[in-house]
Amino acid sequence: MNAKKLVIDPEAAELVKLMFEMYAQPGVSFGDITRYFTEHGIYGEMQKKMSVFQTLSSGATRANPKLTALKVELVQVENEIKQLLGTLTGANATLLSYANSMIEELDTKRQALLSSIAEATTQAMSTAQMEQITSHLDSWDNLSFEDKRTVAGGLLTRVKATSKSIQIEWKL
Repeated sequence: MNAKKLVIDPEAAELVKLMFEMYAQPGVSFGDITRYFTEHGIYGEMQKKMSVFQTLSSGATRANPKLTALKVELVQVENEIKQLLGTLTGANATLLSYANSMIEELDTKRQALLSSIAEATTQAMSTAQMEQITSHLDSWDNLSFEDKRTVAGGLLTRVKATSKSIQIEWKL
């Protein structure tokens, strides 16, 4: 006989216990419980995200991975343009036409990257703003709904919650 042994996950057991305790309270609905766990799940993800950025912070400036990636991509595009321009010496009409269309395409991409960099730079958070948000996260349970919404708005672009998962799109 193939007997399977069940093992209790202490962390999950605490959550299940809390769900039952909440449901046993008069006036608490399934929707209330769902909202509670969704909010705390998003809150936990915001804490994780801020801890990553706190480790990247140093002094008055901090690394912004999105902004850095955009700048790296911009350098690559500009190098490709330079490389194409370098091949034009002594090129025939066919090569000139091809290089011209490629340069136009790369320049369009370069302009889009410059626009994205400008937007990301204006949205970048200062160290003081990051410290303020971290402070709010530390006292999350004592914040008003409006303050929680402001903090979430500073960190999140979009949250898509389904019955199976929560997807978070970050501003950072």
